[in-house]
Amino acid sequence: MSQETELILGGMTCASCANRIERKLNKLDGVSATVNYATEKARVTSDGVATEDLIAAVEAAGYTATLPADEPADDVPSDPLKQRLIVSAVLSIPVIAMAMIPALQFTNWQWLSLTLAAPVVVWGALPFHRAAWTNLRHGTSTMDTLVSMGTLAALGWSLYALFFGTAGTPGMTHPFEFTIARTDGANNIYLEAAAGVTSFILAGRWFESRSKRQAGAALRALMDLGAKTVSVLKDEREQQIPIEQLVVGDLFVVRPGEKVATDGTVESGSSAVDRSMLTGESVPVEVGIGDAVVGATVNVGGRIVVRASRIGSDTQLAQMAKTVEDAQTGKAQAQRLADRISGIFVPIVIAISVATLGFWLGAGSSAAGAFTAAVAVLIIACPCALGLATPTALMVGTGRAAQLGILIKGPEILESTRRVDTVVLDKTGTVTTGEMTLHSVHVADGESENTVRDIAAALESGSEHPIARAIAGSNPSSTVEEFTALEGLGVQGVVDGRAAVIGRRTLLADWSMPLPTELADAFETAERQGRTAVAIGWDGTARGVLVVSDSVKPTSKQAVAELRALGLTPVMLTGDNEAAARTIAAEVGIDQVIAGVLPSGKVDAVRELQASGKVVAMVGDGINDAAALATADLGLAMGTGTDVAIEASDLTLVRGDLRAVGDAIRLSRRTLSTIKGNLFWAFAYNVAAVPLAAAGLLNPMLAGAAMALSSVFVVSNSLRLRRFRSSM
Repeated sequence: MSQETELILGGMTCASCANRIERKLNKLDGVSATVNYATEKARVTSDGVATEDLIAAVEAAGYTATLPADEPADDVPSDPLKQRLIVSAVLSIPVIAMAMIPALQFTNWQWLSLTLAAPVVVWGALPFHRAAWTNLRHGTSTMDTLVSMGTLAALGWSLYALFFGTAGTPGMTHPFEFTIARTDGANNIYLEAAAGVTSFILAGRWFESRSKRQAGAALRALMDLGAKTVSVLKDEREQQIPIEQLVVGDLFVVRPGEKVATDGTVESGSSAVDRSMLTGESVPVEVGIGDAVVGATVNVGGRIVVRASRIGSDTQLAQMAKTVEDAQTGKAQAQRLADRISGIFVPIVIAISVATLGFWLGAGSSAAGAFTAAVAVLIIACPCALGLATPTALMVGTGRAAQLGILIKGPEILESTRRVDTVVLDKTGTVTTGEMTLHSVHVADGESENTVRDIAAALESGSEHPIARAIAGSNPSSTVEEFTALEGLGVQGVVDGRAAVIGRRTLLADWSMPLPTELADAFETAERQGRTAVAIGWDGTARGVLVVSDSVKPTSKQAVAELRALGLTPVMLTGDNEAAARTIAAEVGIDQVIAGVLPSGKVDAVRELQASGKVVAMVGDGINDAAALATADLGLAMGTGTDVAIEASDLTLVRGDLRAVGDAIRLSRRTLSTIKGNLFWAFAYNVAAVPLAAAGLLNPMLAGAAMALSSVFVVSNSLRLRRFRSSM
């Protein structure tokens, strides 16, 4: 039986590291592993492989691995990278300034540069050297190898020039140059390159780590929504305990203004609950005995007592957070490509660097010119940007989606949204509310509409039928006596002394109350439109016709218009009759309708559209939509729907508002385009910069700055997704 294990990884410094750990894990029998550099996590599926063996495999590759439970609970961890960056930057600034500004080059300035630069290259760049040594021992290389070789080479050459060449002579000066001047190198030092490159790369690394923390903010914010303590009822007394100690079956108290501690059922009391964090709806929902409540929602009404039904990782809030994290841990096709390239890029670059050195020496160039060109190749080629291009965009995109109530189950889903051209909408519960409401009331000549409404509401108040509940409303003004339900026909009873009956036309006919012409016409018109009509009469006369229908959600028409604006063709799919479906479709602006289909028929309808060359997105909310959601190229479940539908879908729209479909597709497309833009920049940057460096046209220090800035560009480009705005 396969089991899934999550490991927290340490020691990774680039996508090449992640690629190496992944390959090491996947060499184990029965193991399938995915390692994500951005989240620093491995998700491992294995058949009976012990966790200790997985951790040992990671450690054998030169990295660390722990289980999530083993993570330190420190909420404000120290940031050694930031400390290293600050010290290195403070020391590097005067080194760079002296090298760039000849006026600052006082007598013996070069020795002060060495004093300041040496700690930067040795201590500041220690993480790079340590990683490079680990790689060397395992016969591999990563971008840390490039950084370590480049900075140590620059420092080594400078030491040679200072101690054995003429660079240590008092009064030595050299101008800051944008290109490399080819001399014998005995008078050239590259301390500003070694220190500057180290500081630039440390700055880039720190920015990356800070951005990764920001990108995961939505996930942490979701978890922070939950209550931290709970008032448990034990032996009729309240006891305040940490939320971690709550168990299923416990009774707990929620006062006005407090958060519901966990998912449960109301045992006593009634209140209104603000579920906006879950659904996006600002109007509180009334709850009473027997109603379900969700953890982290806010009680805005009276005091209620709730029995806990789900705790910890089983709660709806935890499941939402898990969905976000799963999406961030997965890998899109583009990311797998980037990882593979990172894995082979480093040895190729080292080979190019060695070839550059050999070429310029063979061409009769000075050792300094050849050396600096080779160093520039090493520094410019670090694949930071390549490794970050996809994961940062995925993290920010899925995190922003979660904030908007859109849960993306996996990054491969983003690929589907780009190709979708047809959106199939289930009618009931998706386009409509899924609840019967009273649409209109038609009365016979001389009758009062209010009287018809009141008597109908009183009669139906004794029935649990959905149509009856729609007519009865919440609080009928009259009461019914001698109530009798007539199976399949309607109900009868006495209201305010009147013997009344409501139901099918045949029921009134049996009571010798035929419908007059105007009521018969209203009845038939309603049925032609796919609505449900019932007739009411008393004292031997038909008095009115009440029309009930599933009402369209107020935002559905706007949502359909937004889908069209995205270049998508909306199609309504329903098990209802053609007339009812056409009426609803016309109301919201849908032209194509597929009606009268069974649940299995919904799957066939989706397949037929796919067979005709369409790329289909399916939006539904019920158990009967689950198979179609799974069959479609992209399945979107309304969060107000069933667990089965949500499980079968690719995206979950928490709010139940159809406009979220447009938001989901727009944000997914935006995220995908950001990923592709990032990858293009990373590839184009490396392809263009390496030849420039090899040609001797790039100063090593500027190469390091450009490399660091490319990573900053990629992360900053991804963070722009945080500004995505919903249309709602």
